[in-house]
Amino acid sequence: MDISNLFSNENVNVGRQMELDIAKALSITYMVYIHTIMVVKAFNIGLSPTYDFMFSNILGRPYAAPIFMFCMGVGVVYSRHSQWDTMVKRGIKLYLLGMLVNLFEYFIPHYLCGTLFGNWDIFPIAGGLLLFCIDVLAFAGLAFILMGILKKFNLSNRNLIIIAVAMSLIGTLLNGIDFGNDVLNLFFGHFFGAAGGFTAFPLFIWFIFPIAGYIWGQYFIRAKDKGLFFKFWPMYIIVALIYFFVTLKLGGGILSSDVHSYYFMNIFDALFCIINAHGVIGMCYWMLKYLPDANVKVFFILSSNVNNIYIAQWFFIPIAIILISYFFKDVVYSNLLTSIIAMSMLAISTLVALGYKKIIN
Repeated sequence: MDISNLFSNENVNVGRQMELDIAKALSITYMVYIHTIMVVKAFNIGLSPTYDFMFSNILGRPYAAPIFMFCMGVGVVYSRHSQWDTMVKRGIKLYLLGMLVNLFEYFIPHYLCGTLFGNWDIFPIAGGLLLFCIDVLAFAGLAFILMGILKKFNLSNRNLIIIAVAMSLIGTLLNGIDFGNDVLNLFFGHFFGAAGGFTAFPLFIWFIFPIAGYIWGQYFIRAKDKGLFFKFWPMYIIVALIYFFVTLKLGGGILSSDVHSYYFMNIFDALFCIINAHGVIGMCYWMLKYLPDANVKVFFILSSNVNNIYIAQWFFIPIAIILISYFFKDVVYSNLLTSIIAMSMLAISTLVALGYKKIIN
């Protein structure tokens, strides 16, 4: 099939697309790993540099949140509830859930460490301001609110791209801005990488990912030959990896030791993360040819419950590691132990998410 005839005028790839499920499942798996590593680093760690770099800087960065947010945008194309007001309401709900995550991520560990170890600085809460930190779910909430507002005005894809690129550029230019007040830095941290460390995923810098996924999804759903659509997927991953490692070698980029270079990435970093996202989803399409049905089902379960898994893992990971460190005072968090904890937290969080879904349904 000629590339010019690849796209139908009608939707072709309707219903669940398992390559998207696999991509989302892998992204939440990598997020659980990076969050486990982030917590164990507060205690007695024995991670090898290679292991740490692979999960903290590679799989835990371009292969985690950017993929999750890109797929979030694709999901809008497939959703039966993509009316602008429904998206705004969903965004508000996700934002509030993000505050719940902050309670699990910062406050419970803060008071637990203070009580058990007498150390209130292992998990600082910035005088309570970190309750409003913008993590992945809170960002998703802000993104859905903005996407809903933009959808109400029925903007063209071209205008959406202009808005997303302009926001990314503004976010890059205002990176690290200090408003001279923690409360102001916290508020504007919702949108830019303001001083004070109150945000991980500011709206202006990360909004380009769901918009890219939304536009990509409009082509994907009409692709008559997915094999041709993903034909060169390895090249997309290779090109992105070359960029990531070149920028690392030059002393910056999203793989560098400074995590803020990832959270507050520039527009070029974002562009290559988007290129990588297409390659990763293409890889997942290729994997489907070889994966047993049982494995595909696991990916489907993870993808279908990704938000609740994300919430649950931030409850279980800090508490589990704090209690292990308290009752086994000489424990060293090696590569193996950290992997066992991460996979256990993923399994427990998934079971809790499934139980919650069963209760509410």
